[in-house]
Amino acid sequence: MEIVGLVMLGLFAGTLASTLGVGGGIIFVPVLTSVFVFGQLEAQGTSLAIILPTAIIGTLTHARAGRVVWNVAYVTGGLGIVFALVGAQLAQAMDEAILSKVFAVVLAVLAIRMARRAWGLRSESIATNGRRDATG
Repeated sequence: MEIVGLVMLGLFAGTLASTLGVGGGIIFVPVLTSVFVFGQLEAQGTSLAIILPTAIIGTLTHARAGRVVWNVAYVTGGLGIVFALVGAQLAQAMDEAILSKVFAVVLAVLAIRMARRAWGLRSESIATNGRRDATG
């Protein structure tokens, strides 16, 4: 049964990551810790290993369609590599309970920011069109 759950998690997270551009860790880490009872560090490490092939496939697909800004990808990717080393060391030095809470706060802040932006875009659309569209 665990294999079926992990397959479903991979399908769900891979689809969301490539469709919506969200990092798979937003899905993998909470599910691995709450459903599959991984420790926070195990979930984060496993999530990072899972995300690599997902990111490669998603990037290739979007690159073929001309939707990758390569100069931004090179700069932020290079810095991301350097600071991933720093972040991994920091995570390993932290108590898992604190790390789990920090992760939850980061997810909550991101969710609030995304929701505010989505509502702002919806309001702009209504103001621009002078009426609601079929979605609102």
